[in-house]
Amino acid sequence: MPDENREAGVELGDVQESLTNVEYPIGHDELLEAHGDEEIEMSGNTTTLEEVIGPLNEDEYRDYGEVEGAIMNMVGDEAIGRKNYSDRTPPAAGEDRQDEGAPDQGDQSEQESF
Repeated sequence: MPDENREAGVELGDVQESLTNVEYPIGHDELLEAHGDEEIEMSGNTTTLEEVIGPLNEDEYRDYGEVEGAIMNMVGDEAIGRKNYSDRTPPAAGEDRQDEGAPDQGDQSEQESF
């Protein structure tokens, strides 16, 4: 059975429950004051709601969906896990898969993943 609190490598846990019970609309500062210290887990690391969405400085959130969208938009690469990893298929015959930023990919050394 899939975990309903996990999406895109982000474990919302108790944050999801408490944020769905908030009376919306709610101002950004008011939301962070009441729930900013609640923890979100991303690939084994833990951060707070304030650390994730604090930099947005939104005026207000109309519903839980907007808060969840803000969280998903603001999580960084730490929520992804291994980059360029797929356990679905092995490389096809003749296909040469390389990790991002491999030594022979010099033209991508300054490229960032978003």
